[in-house]
Amino acid sequence: MTPETVLTVAQQALTVATMLAAPLLLGALATGLTIGVLQAATQINEMTLSFIPKLLALVVTLVVVGPWMLNEIMSFTTNLISSIPELIG
Repeated sequence: MTPETVLTVAQQALTVATMLAAPLLLGALATGLTIGVLQAATQINEMTLSFIPKLLALVVTLVVVGPWMLNEIMSFTTNLISSIPELIG
């Protein structure tokens, strides 16, 4: 196993991890930004107010994007396991 192979596998793993995390992070970001603007407009400074909407947004995002996320991680894992003989020698 050469260092180039290790770097390629690590790069693929980081790419998949970024792709899987992006929808959840963007959903939480959009929800937090919206709640923050509403709190600023109404001058309600309650820290726990944004927790439940963010949680609901993450659940909705997981329901919508979850099958795609599962397909991506299964595809990556299957490709990684099937390439073990090539990686070893």
